[in-house]
Amino acid sequence: MTKKGISAGTVHELPADLRKVLASSPAAQVAWEDITPLARNEWICWVISNKKPETRKNHIERTHTELIEGKHRPCCWGGCRHR
Repeated sequence: MTKKGISAGTVHELPADLRKVLASSPAAQVAWEDITPLARNEWICWVISNKKPETRKNHIERTHTELIEGKHRPCCWGGCRHR
């Protein structure tokens, strides 16, 4: 687990901006802890692999929303190449 008790992925540490969003939403945090470490790793990699700050922000917002909707992994993405 990382700061504030929010789990990281299998390869990637939880970035501060994503941690902040998860910590501010009990529903998203519960969903985050309910998925596997590999699934968390996919979400983290999906967020940090962006070059543009606005795309990263969008991915963080989508992570929050989609976790609450019950999604376990980012949609339409090839997956983390760091596995």
